[in-house]
Amino acid sequence: MPIIRVALNVPVDTLFDYQAEDASQHDIGLRACVPFGKKQVTGIILAVSDETQIPVEKLKSAYCIFREIKPLPAALLDLFHFCSQYYHHPLGMVIMNGLPVKLRNNKPVSLKRKPHQYQYSLTSAGKNVELTQIPARNRVARRLLNEFQQAVTLTNPQIKHISPRAEKLLQDWIQLGWITSELCSASTAARVAKTPVLTAEQEIAVNAITAGGKQFNTWLLHGVTGSGKTEVYLRIIESVLAQGRQALVLIPEISLTPQLEGVFRGRFSNVPLVSLHSGLNDTERLTGWLQAESGEAKIILGTRLAVFTPLSDLGVIIVDEEQDSSFKQQDGLRYSARDLAIFRARQNAIPVILGSATPSLESYYNALTNRYRHIRLLSRAVQNATLPLIQCIDTRIHKNQEGLSDPLIQALNQCLQEKHQSLIFINRRGYAPVLLCKSCGWTAPCQRCSSRLVVHLRDKKLRCHHCGHQEQFPRACPQCGNQDIAPFGQGTQRVEETLTAHFPAARILRIDRDSTRRKHAWQEILHAVHTHQVDILIGTQLLSKGHDFPNLSLVGILNADGALYSTDFRASERLFAQLMQVAGRAGRANVAGHVLIQTEFPDHPLYQALQRHDYDALAQTLLAERKIAGFPPYVYQALLRAEAHHIKTVLDFLAQAAQLARPPQAVELFDPVPAHMSRLKGLERAHLLVQSSSRKHLHTFLTGWYAKITTLPSQKVRWVLDVDPLEF
Repeated sequence: MPIIRVALNVPVDTLFDYQAEDASQHDIGLRACVPFGKKQVTGIILAVSDETQIPVEKLKSAYCIFREIKPLPAALLDLFHFCSQYYHHPLGMVIMNGLPVKLRNNKPVSLKRKPHQYQYSLTSAGKNVELTQIPARNRVARRLLNEFQQAVTLTNPQIKHISPRAEKLLQDWIQLGWITSELCSASTAARVAKTPVLTAEQEIAVNAITAGGKQFNTWLLHGVTGSGKTEVYLRIIESVLAQGRQALVLIPEISLTPQLEGVFRGRFSNVPLVSLHSGLNDTERLTGWLQAESGEAKIILGTRLAVFTPLSDLGVIIVDEEQDSSFKQQDGLRYSARDLAIFRARQNAIPVILGSATPSLESYYNALTNRYRHIRLLSRAVQNATLPLIQCIDTRIHKNQEGLSDPLIQALNQCLQEKHQSLIFINRRGYAPVLLCKSCGWTAPCQRCSSRLVVHLRDKKLRCHHCGHQEQFPRACPQCGNQDIAPFGQGTQRVEETLTAHFPAARILRIDRDSTRRKHAWQEILHAVHTHQVDILIGTQLLSKGHDFPNLSLVGILNADGALYSTDFRASERLFAQLMQVAGRAGRANVAGHVLIQTEFPDHPLYQALQRHDYDALAQTLLAERKIAGFPPYVYQALLRAEAHHIKTVLDFLAQAAQLARPPQAVELFDPVPAHMSRLKGLERAHLLVQSSSRKHLHTFLTGWYAKITTLPSQKVRWVLDVDPLEF
């Protein structure tokens, strides 16, 4: 009887054998429902054989093999194998992590027929309707009518993209005789975005990458903010689509999806596109995944998990904002989507493009040493658009009042008078980061994390931004009884309150995790900004990259100094990238850009490089420091992370793991130490660092060491091997 070897979502790095009467080699890559202990679980068949090392009488039989969808392609299984070996994580857990939730269930997939798609346009009666006839409070209706007035036709996806409520409005308008509809044909052209003329730099970049054809190259597209990297992506995708192939575009944040999706749909209105990210429900994600697998979807736009999407004929992979730490998964399987994208491109013999205004030092170093091909875009793409003027406000001279200095307040006032938009950037949500008793110095701690609770004044709550724990606002200090306890420091909510007091007539919009929780909130926010319904934006890092606000002229940056003297050796690199990105939001069109940074250290080399827009100078300084200190990219690292309810349990486990290690001379093993945030979500954490100047020597050592660690008793400890760690 045939034996199927199945990868299961269990923390054991082995395959499990089952009998299956009707199994054949064609079933490799299919899902199978099998018994495991007292449970039924679903895994992926990775081999079919007539032999097994398990006594036949002990073999259990599979319940069924699901054949309603195609098996996972061999290339994707190879990617999973590589990911398992490189990150030293059980293969079954790697595979199941990469599949949509509905494919992990013990049920067959029920496929719904795709509904017919229609195109809609205004009737003569609809063309006579004025925007002013619709009440201002009916924002969705006004936006829908505005879109129809600008476009010849709109399709179902475009209307749904405006707002989920727009589809109901559409039916009402059809009954009123404002809208007419007809069935879409394959050649139907909806609104097509105007194709801009390429700059000389963009043309060189497009020609260089497309000339490579069907061969693997890693291209670092290094362009200043506003230099038109997205247009380069679009032209390369156009070339790939002309060959009948697919394009995979990876982005770091869900918040970038609506805007990029709109750009892509505008340019490729007749090309099937799917968007894959955690904001989708399980059915939506599965539907997009299947469309990509079948080849129906030609453009796949997604966050890091989309790197595991099965694609029938992949032609290019694009990783936008490649330096962003969001591409590295920080729990469970700790993989880097950027690095897996490079492996996948090599596997498929296709180009991979890493785009950034501030590349990671690892990528920049690889470009300097010719491992990557380097393309520069040094000027902005929009005619007459120049890089913003960046200045520092010395807060030792200009004292802050509620977080804002006089020069910044004057600049905001000037911006309002000129009817331009401004952005205040502070990477800290909530009202204030600390609740402080001025009498005894008590600050509100989180009981589950080694961090302070953040003040959310409107809700009268204290919240931990790490574990989600929240408490009621205390009436007095629990330590000394003093009632004079007050918020200390600034968060987005407090800045909003201060700006409202200074500019009562201004239209102020706060954008952070709290204000964008609601589904489709991002689309509404972006629409409000682009239609000039906002004067002052207050935002966190959600606003720092990817967004294009043509009327934004002023950016004010608050509380940036904290990262200058961090113990994290990557802090300077991250701060420079973040500030360069947020500064780049200003002056992207015909409006001149001006950036003001409030700081106590205006002469710091990082701020000096920022004012000159000189990434290379800072990067080379940081690379020289890292070479002396022996940090990446000059060494390769891995962290053995562990957590438990007691720190002694964690350190004892790591000490035992260290005793099992027999590192060769080329590999350096450090002592176990508590993590920077030693307590998180009720668990004590510590780690042990391993590094080597040779990636090959490091992984050879890790393979043997990992096998030994799995033999340690670890019922009370959770542990994981983090290869190429970004955080300590």
